[in-house]
Amino acid sequence: MRDGKYLLAYLGPISAVAGLYFGGVWSFGYAYLAFGILPLLELFLPTSTYNFPPEQEDNRTHARYFDFLLYAHVPILYGILFYAFYKFAFTPLTQLETIGLIFNLGIMVGAFGINVGHELGHRSTRYEQFFAKALLLPALYQHFYIEHNLGHHKNVGTDADPASARLNENLYAFWWRSVKDSYVGAFRIEQEQLKQKGFSIWSVHNMFLRFQIYQFLYLAGIGFVFGLSAVWVAVAIAVTGFLLLETVNYIEHYGLRRQILPNGRYEAVLPKHSWNSDHAIGRIFLYELTRHSDHHFKASRKYQVLRHFDESPQLPFGYPMSLLIALVPPIWFGLMNRAIVNEQ
Repeated sequence: MRDGKYLLAYLGPISAVAGLYFGGVWSFGYAYLAFGILPLLELFLPTSTYNFPPEQEDNRTHARYFDFLLYAHVPILYGILFYAFYKFAFTPLTQLETIGLIFNLGIMVGAFGINVGHELGHRSTRYEQFFAKALLLPALYQHFYIEHNLGHHKNVGTDADPASARLNENLYAFWWRSVKDSYVGAFRIEQEQLKQKGFSIWSVHNMFLRFQIYQFLYLAGIGFVFGLSAVWVAVAIAVTGFLLLETVNYIEHYGLRRQILPNGRYEAVLPKHSWNSDHAIGRIFLYELTRHSDHHFKASRKYQVLRHFDESPQLPFGYPMSLLIALVPPIWFGLMNRAIVNEQ
């Protein structure tokens, strides 16, 4: 029964559908849940540092229930996107409802899509990797699959990593740098991978180029079925989704840096190089992404067995509230720079 708590994550798509169905001021759906209800709940609900004992980890790791919860995101995400584009194309919407639809679906693409795509992207089976890429597609951010796995996890906590925010770097500057450099970085990583395997960069083996084709076909399909005006809505939804991802990246590693050792190499990635949050409600809705320190310590560890480390730095608030605070740089700097000093 206690593992049934992860079913609460499905309140996200339910709120998205409710927003589409009722319209008007309710059009923002998922946004109300993610950035209204959840931050308030986290102010009052307790945190938990409980770790499952090692003898239970193997059973939990191999329990299929936790996997099926993630797989279901693929049909649900695409089903709701179809409903949204259908409503946009064939139902007169006010300007408020159009804006609400974009934010509603954009947050769903980021929180319900990219987040689970990230989790499945670390899996070793081909069908789970396919699901991961499918969940990244509506965000037009499939290159994340390359850069995150082969770039971010290697370079996290260094200036070589676009997704590791620097001390006193505001969110908006970070957005520009991380989006641009992650895209270029993914291309360079794939280029190097192809070179090592003896393949041409212009061959069918180039995953980065295939991703661009898939994303073009996705937008072309939307335009063909729902009209050209639906394409700009799809792009706006995607931008909202990947900026949500980048904001999560921002709060996860802000100001934390790995030290250079006497041999000139960086120290190993440790729990102290990621901000952690044990706020229960955020952990549920983001499938334990908030226990980010353990994820970087061992990326192959599944979400249901991620651990708390006493030595990992703790965010003063949960992820939903932290994301909101990051939007206001002076407040963010005042809060987090002091937290960094206390961690040192």
